[in-house]
Amino acid sequence: MSNRKSGILLHISSLPSPYGIGDFGPQAYKFADFLGKTKQGFWQVLPFNPTEVEFGNCPYNSLSVFAGNTLFISPDLLARDGFLDKKDLKPKPVFPKEKCDYAGVTSYKQKIFYKAYENFKGKKEGLKEYKEFCLKNSEWLEDFSIFVVLKKVFEGKAWCDWPEGLKNREQSSLEDIRKKYGSEIEREKFLQYVFHKQWYMLKKYCDKNGIKIIGDIPIYVCYDSVDVWKNPELFNLDGNKKPVTVSGVPPDYFSSTGQLWGNPVYRWDALKETNYKWWIDRMARDLEIFDIMRIDHFRGFVGYWEVPASEITAVNGRWVQANAVDFFNTVACKFPGMPFIAEDLGIITDDVREVIKKFNFPGMRVMLFAFGDDNNDNPYLPRNFIENCVVYTGTHDNNTVRGWFENESSAKEKERLFRYLGHEVDSRNAHMGFIKLAMDSVANTVVFPMQDILGLGSYARMNIPSTTCGNWEWRLLPGQITKNVSDKLLKITETYKRG
Repeated sequence: MSNRKSGILLHISSLPSPYGIGDFGPQAYKFADFLGKTKQGFWQVLPFNPTEVEFGNCPYNSLSVFAGNTLFISPDLLARDGFLDKKDLKPKPVFPKEKCDYAGVTSYKQKIFYKAYENFKGKKEGLKEYKEFCLKNSEWLEDFSIFVVLKKVFEGKAWCDWPEGLKNREQSSLEDIRKKYGSEIEREKFLQYVFHKQWYMLKKYCDKNGIKIIGDIPIYVCYDSVDVWKNPELFNLDGNKKPVTVSGVPPDYFSSTGQLWGNPVYRWDALKETNYKWWIDRMARDLEIFDIMRIDHFRGFVGYWEVPASEITAVNGRWVQANAVDFFNTVACKFPGMPFIAEDLGIITDDVREVIKKFNFPGMRVMLFAFGDDNNDNPYLPRNFIENCVVYTGTHDNNTVRGWFENESSAKEKERLFRYLGHEVDSRNAHMGFIKLAMDSVANTVVFPMQDILGLGSYARMNIPSTTCGNWEWRLLPGQITKNVSDKLLKITETYKRG
């Protein structure tokens, strides 16, 4: 990331598709073509892990950090690759185009996935490739597939409420499940195989077009996940395997009571004893899928906010130190290039800055934070950017630029923006003012949410932190990327020498 480049943030779920959610199908290739034609160097996405309707479809709250979200599997590619006939895709519900219909998509795709697996079992084509995939990924795939099946068997109950033999992963109990539900377990493996097959084809296409993929790795995992079920000793749990303390952040810009995420916090002493094997395996896995990884909540590796599990807000927590230097020294031995972006937003202390500087990680600069005060040293002002950083107009947790301008910015903030730009803008062109400032800056890398490229309002934001409904649903509409949009982006990319 040492050259001047720009890119677009657009999650797979936000792509157009006739199946209720974006997927790895034709529209993903069309978007890659758009990136290539406009000379973008990066396509940034959110975590690829499975999401659940019960937990608001949040990609940062998953039952596995190793598995892929099978909702991204393209029905069209299943048919093209011979796993389905075109008739198997019917009847298809009428899905909304402007939002993800997670419940409807899940119901529909489960039906066609069952059919695809049955068809696959009856053929020899692809069997060798499938077995090689299962062998290569056996470290996580077997346990993940069993976990998904058990969640269905016990009607969604958390693993801590399963029968003792399964809760504690006794081998005899697990073997009984393998014998009883062997076909269901194999189907889950098959779906992971298809997910990865389709993704790697798309990633290869992006590679040919000079587009690198920036992924996103959440620092924490969900308590009700295969990760905690399989590795309880790595998390701060009590004798009954229930969380003692959970994760969050103290009161900040986003929330006056902080954010109580509820994930179990790590036992870094136990991780160190294994030479951080679980984290190394996780990063190795993600670096197969992505070219670069944004590490969400990076400061948690240096010091993290832990809250007693009995609390209902994050106010009554405390900071706990972690040994980030030892951890990243170990990571550097395994991945010498360390292609990571440090998400360093929020309360960042000197010790966090020192770690970022020591390992030369690019941090983040969010321009929506630039005009809140008259502080000339504000790190989010373009004149204070450095080369080794990644600039965003906003992230998935922010409003769009237009939404900010219309609904959140004060008169003083607008005045500071106009003074910085040297002219006034309105809600129709404020996004272009931000984009030009970012493109013109010294930062090596700039990334724009697709919503800001299009100048969309608040209705198009991806997530509102500390809320649970209506998030992660926004979708790009077919035909919304017009020739005019492409021409403008290409021109500004070339003007500021980021092509």
